[in-house]
Amino acid sequence: MVVIGLMAKIAVTGGGAKAGTTMQAVVCHGPRDYRLEEVAMPEPGPGEALVKVEACGICASDLKCYAGAAKFWGDESRPAWAERGAIPGHEFVGTVVALDAEAAQRWGIAAGDRVVSEQIVPCWKCRYCLRGQYHMCAPHSIYGFKLANTGGMAEYMVYGRNAIVHKVSSNIPAHHAAFVEPLSCSLHGVERAAIAFEDVVVVAGCGPIGLGMVAGAAAKSPGRLVALDLEDDKLELARACGADVVLNIGQEDAVAAIMAMTEGYGADVYLEATGHPSAVVQGLKLLRKLGTFVEYSVFKDDVSVDWSIISDDKELDVLGAHPGPHCWPAAVAMIESGRLPMDRICTHQLPVSQFKEGLDLVADGGSSVKVTLIPD
Repeated sequence: MVVIGLMAKIAVTGGGAKAGTTMQAVVCHGPRDYRLEEVAMPEPGPGEALVKVEACGICASDLKCYAGAAKFWGDESRPAWAERGAIPGHEFVGTVVALDAEAAQRWGIAAGDRVVSEQIVPCWKCRYCLRGQYHMCAPHSIYGFKLANTGGMAEYMVYGRNAIVHKVSSNIPAHHAAFVEPLSCSLHGVERAAIAFEDVVVVAGCGPIGLGMVAGAAAKSPGRLVALDLEDDKLELARACGADVVLNIGQEDAVAAIMAMTEGYGADVYLEATGHPSAVVQGLKLLRKLGTFVEYSVFKDDVSVDWSIISDDKELDVLGAHPGPHCWPAAVAMIESGRLPMDRICTHQLPVSQFKEGLDLVADGGSSVKVTLIPD
């Protein structure tokens, strides 16, 4: 095993830089104030790893943070969660360039390995972490939103000693490997749904999370798997990921179609991955009594619904889903297997210097699926 000492200011392999020098990174100064800057290159401490970033995806939550959503910047009822000065990006992959023996042993990695790190960096001390529910860690530090854990929209980053790290094959493109993060989220949403063999499962939204949900749900072998979206191209991608039926909700009444294929009962499971308020109402309408609603999206604005549908009308199970706990190995294996049409999912790769164009592509919605930034 090759282990590079960290305490000395050593040359960093693969990048030509030296510890203590600078690098290019996107820095968040607040809503709609992200800037490409020259910043100090991070220096790993004991038990940490310095990683040269290969690719970093732009998530819908990155876009909502950039746009100033209250979830990130607070409002009259909640404080801000995001921190100014943070380097964004939580969907990343990179190559280990420096680590000590402690980090190498803990994670089973070595210099030169390609690695991803789960988006949340748990404290391992709070009630949730001690119960194995680390994705709900009370301090809740996620790469890219907090100063403590720099994100992947940079040339280099540090995986902290509390991080959860997984190796990824170097035989796949970097922008495919960076998709492990959103896919793990999708798979967690599918796990929450507890899909049974005869279930009619509906996935709303065929963006990165929705497509991953389609793939994950297909692996559960439901009775029928239906994908909903407004874009025909994305619906065709959903077919490639395993959907049995696709419905363009701009051209068809999804509720009526689902009722017709279920003898008027409705779907057994509804997975919401659009982040649009109308999709919540749609799901409540098309579910059967005693059905299951899984919500994954991050919403820009509050959503209002008739809660009597959940209780008095249908007695629904409404479940939330957040990050991808315990699903990362499965996501890595799924991408490495080649079963997903990754070249069609990963539509755009841009240099980090064009991060604003990348955010605009994600905001547009119709002209991209997964947008990835590659260090210049």
